[in-house]
Amino acid sequence: MTGRQRLVLVVLLVAQFMLAVDFSILNVALPVIGNGLGFSLANLQWIATAFALCAAGFTLLFGRVADLFGRRRLFLFGLALLGISSLVGGLATTPELLIAARVAQGLATAAVTPAGLSLLTTSFPEGPLRDKALGLNGALMSAGFTTGAILGGVLTDLLSWRWAFFINVPVALAVLLIAPAIISESRPTERPKLDAPGAITVTLGLLALVFGLTQAGEHGWTSPIAAGSLLAGLALLVVFYAVEAKSSSPLVPVGVLKRRTVAWGNIAGLIAFVTETSLVFLMTLYLQEVLGFSPLAAGLSFGVLGVGTVIGGSIAAKVIGKIGTKQTLITGGILQTIATAALFGLGDERSYMWLLLIGTFAGGIGNMLVIVGFMVTATSGLPDHEQGMATGLATMTQQIGITMGTPIMSAIATAHIAGRTSPDAILDGIGIAVLVNAAIVLLGVLTTTLFLHNREKKAAL
Repeated sequence: MTGRQRLVLVVLLVAQFMLAVDFSILNVALPVIGNGLGFSLANLQWIATAFALCAAGFTLLFGRVADLFGRRRLFLFGLALLGISSLVGGLATTPELLIAARVAQGLATAAVTPAGLSLLTTSFPEGPLRDKALGLNGALMSAGFTTGAILGGVLTDLLSWRWAFFINVPVALAVLLIAPAIISESRPTERPKLDAPGAITVTLGLLALVFGLTQAGEHGWTSPIAAGSLLAGLALLVVFYAVEAKSSSPLVPVGVLKRRTVAWGNIAGLIAFVTETSLVFLMTLYLQEVLGFSPLAAGLSFGVLGVGTVIGGSIAAKVIGKIGTKQTLITGGILQTIATAALFGLGDERSYMWLLLIGTFAGGIGNMLVIVGFMVTATSGLPDHEQGMATGLATMTQQIGITMGTPIMSAIATAHIAGRTSPDAILDGIGIAVLVNAAIVLLGVLTTTLFLHNREKKAAL
């Protein structure tokens, strides 16, 4: 890498790490925030849901907007919005103001993530340099998710939950001051029309889908609101596909969706995010409800997982260079499957912590190999003017996967627990959910093996 490329990489990685931290930093602090601002127990989930809805619902739209109107421009706008909304959230004195701040944070995340990823892919040529950049990006994103869980507990215990918001402000300001000098603008020479019908249908469809998933996690999959939202979301996405097939300037060209690298790469990524983030939820439940750990101690226990993800991201580019993206996806998936299935052996004594630490460490390495392989696969073989769209799709996959995983695993564990509150009953429910989680990872390995071509063969697709 040149010196300038290193600076670009550092700035973009810092921004992506900050966004990843935001996904989990408030999880531990939610009860404290609820007590401090007067949230009812029923409305407390909206602190997380408001963020997830916007982060997932608008990401594909903003990914295309970045292609059309300038990636650096959207990246800087999103960072400014994130800094302002974080300041407002930290100063909030009412539930309404806090929810508004979370909505703005979600919109900022939907803008910055695809814009930052497309700046990353267009700043490095396809091949080893881009693979290395995406590997580091994936490692820091997963490490950020784990760091958020730890940092949220530390800040809430030592200072105040408000610092979970305030911490974003100086970081966003620093990136805003440095980025314009080192990151070049990237936009097409001719500005095509924005596909308004496609933008509306996909955004509403994703909003309905994510809302349905969050409601399913809260009220069960048979809830009329959850089922209705999920069906509406799927219907709108079908309409979106039909609109794109006939549009002269589609938001996502149907031809791109038919590429095996894009389609099956994103499916592999979806499974990776669904399984690992929800496994963190299951292990948090295990540590607190079965072993009796405090929220802070439970968060610190995931430090080993964070180390595993950093190692996985750091070696992913070298692994891809030696065995190819397809074999990397398969290898990482198999490692994650074995590590996850091993957690079925957890017991109700703290002496089982060694198994949890080894399992999450190895699973973190495998999961990160899959995530980097997914990022490389889903953005390969596409021209620069479609990189924002491709990274928008990849980001949407990430956001939906993070949102889907916990409700799915929560519903599986809760159904097996069936109202029992003893540690043994909770452990049984967690065990069943862990096996389902491992089975989903294995399904991803099988689909990759059967349907994804090696990246070296992309010219024939």
